[in-house]
Amino acid sequence: MRHYLVGGAVRDKLLGLPVRERDWLVTGADCETLLRSGYQPVGKSFGIFLHPETKEEHALPRGEATTDEHAQVVRDLQLRDLTINAIALSPEGEYIDPLDGRRDLQRRLLRHAPGFREDPLRILRLARFAARFCSLGFRIADETLTLARQMAAGTEFRLLAPERCWKEIEKGLTGSDPVRFFSTLRALGALKSLTPELERLFGVPQPERHHPEIDTGVHSLLTLRRAVELSPDSAVRLAALLHDLGKGTTPEAEWPRHIGHEGRGAALVEKLCRRVKVPTRHRELATLTAELHTHCHRALELKEGTVLKMFKRLDALRRPERLHDLLLACTADLRGRPGYESHSYPQADYLTEVLEELRALRPDLPPQLAGEAVGRFIDRQRIATIARLRRQWQAT
Repeated sequence: MRHYLVGGAVRDKLLGLPVRERDWLVTGADCETLLRSGYQPVGKSFGIFLHPETKEEHALPRGEATTDEHAQVVRDLQLRDLTINAIALSPEGEYIDPLDGRRDLQRRLLRHAPGFREDPLRILRLARFAARFCSLGFRIADETLTLARQMAAGTEFRLLAPERCWKEIEKGLTGSDPVRFFSTLRALGALKSLTPELERLFGVPQPERHHPEIDTGVHSLLTLRRAVELSPDSAVRLAALLHDLGKGTTPEAEWPRHIGHEGRGAALVEKLCRRVKVPTRHRELATLTAELHTHCHRALELKEGTVLKMFKRLDALRRPERLHDLLLACTADLRGRPGYESHSYPQADYLTEVLEELRALRPDLPPQLAGEAVGRFIDRQRIATIARLRRQWQAT
């Protein structure tokens, strides 16, 4: 067996970046050979195995079988997504670079390999690389832009397995520049196929008095940018991005106001997340954020009973982390407007304090109470606590 270092490890080594993962291409072996050597199979399509000790991925060459080892390596590289990922390093330390990937690294160019066309999911990977390497000056080659747009408009892209799409979206959300990831998807024409509910927000106006950026789609991306500053959690970032989906369904005659967008938005977020197979925690937080973000902004104006209902809707008394995550998304919503980037969000401190006191509350129940009367008594105590704290906050 001969082992060639391939993919991101070679690319990052050439860029002078830390190499976090190493993938290998193995020649002179077949599946049975690797299994006998203790390798663990993890994929069927391309014969991917984990090394018994390092757990690094080792793959057999793709393409037609041949006895020419160099031809096997070249063929496998040609089937990869981008030229900068289609470079191999031989055991002797020599580079195999049939697509001039090293030249594209020098030119800071994201250019497609011949195999890019074989999987429309690579459109999302292209957006991820554009986001990851934009700080290094990389751009997408013109011919790759054209090809990706053609693929995004095709039927195959719309029929991608949702689970595969979500994995790429989550990587984009947790990457260094999620805003660039989504804006690149939009530039490639992929956003309207993946998340038409989000694409629909661009061009929808909001009241300039509250939203100097006016455009709802622009505000959504600005909110995501602020969420990135506040939390590494992909669930919080997704909730921030999707919080205003309901504004995309407001009739034009009602613009720039969006009365009732919260309820409409919650339904749209639920539908989108189920379609893309978003994990339950992400879906629930994003739906609750769309539904309740206006309540959070008006927290000090809400009736005590409304605050309690919001906590019950969140199940926050049992799951306080839900309120914490919601408030991060709401803080990002406030700051996702030009001139508001550093504004404080006292509503978060207020609601956090209210929840802490409610969770610590131990009502002295009258012995004669039973059944539903117990719950009503406890809720009266909770409402009194909320009223007391609201008076204190309004006085400061």
